[in-house]
Amino acid sequence: MPRPAPQPATAAPRRATNVTLPEPLLRDARDMGINLSQACERGLAAAVAEQRRQRWLEENGEAITAWNEHVAEHGLPLAAFRQF
Repeated sequence: MPRPAPQPATAAPRRATNVTLPEPLLRDARDMGINLSQACERGLAAAVAEQRRQRWLEENGEAITAWNEHVAEHGLPLAAFRQF
């Protein structure tokens, strides 16, 4: 059964949290009118996505290697039917 698609972050419930940031960076961000919550959320979402990608590659690395070896040895399945 497929997993449900993740909800967009804006639809998810919010929870307050504390974040420690370097003072000069915080000051510059406030001076520039950057929304700290949105900026932190975007950065954290990017870090989570990258970690998920890395984990997926680690978990599926053997299968990917095996498939690549199979294709190198036997060619692509149904290659005779490919049109270029």
